[in-house]
Amino acid sequence: MTATRTWSLIVIAAMVGLMLASAAWAETLPRAAASLGLVLAIGLVLALWPDGHGTRASTRARSVIVIAVAVGVALGSAGPASAGAPTEQLRAAVDRVLQIVEDPALKETGRSQERRAAIGVVANGIFDFEEITRRALGLHWASGTPAQRQELVRLFTALLERAYVGRIESYSGERVTWLGDTGDESLATVRTRIVTKAGTEIPVEYRMYRRAERWLAYDVTIEGISLVANYRAQFNKIIQASSHAGLVAQLRAKQP
Repeated sequence: MTATRTWSLIVIAAMVGLMLASAAWAETLPRAAASLGLVLAIGLVLALWPDGHGTRASTRARSVIVIAVAVGVALGSAGPASAGAPTEQLRAAVDRVLQIVEDPALKETGRSQERRAAIGVVANGIFDFEEITRRALGLHWASGTPAQRQELVRLFTALLERAYVGRIESYSGERVTWLGDTGDESLATVRTRIVTKAGTEIPVEYRMYRRAERWLAYDVTIEGISLVANYRAQFNKIIQASSHAGLVAQLRAKQP
């Protein structure tokens, strides 16, 4: 094979790799499809490459193609489609919750606390309740003492968990449609729709952030109404009328 043809193949391989990587980045191709396509494209080049040349130029060219494969696969896998992870993780968690709710054994008399505890464990893997509390308090978070903040997180978490569990336990076959997510490597919005038995569609969005390999929700918007914004307005009114202690007292009063 001539040097010109050798490097022409390398250029073609590089162009294919860049095109596939760019498609993956733009999300016009799935990451796995882009990576697989790149491997197949370069594999075709290698398959057409005649053996027996054993020259330094041939060896060097093969090395360049191997590097191109590695770089292309990395690019095809590393696009913003890591933003697919929020939907995948949230969907898996919601599926686990629904499995718990529909578990016949946990519906037996006397097992309601066990069922609620199991749902609570999954909920704590979905929501960052401390972050939700901090955002709900807004500017008032910094003005509270560490002890007050800790108590507010505990009380507000308990309130949200009861509301969440209560809503989940009233589940009666509604369907969740997953519409995907948008965002970057650190923040994402997962869009869903809850479809009732009557066919009514309720848009629900989860605002999430990334902590290590986990995606956690710090806000939920239902039909355009933000959970955090709603509580922030309430908390602000209470604190302005009284104090942090007044808010703590009101949240304590809501404990069962």
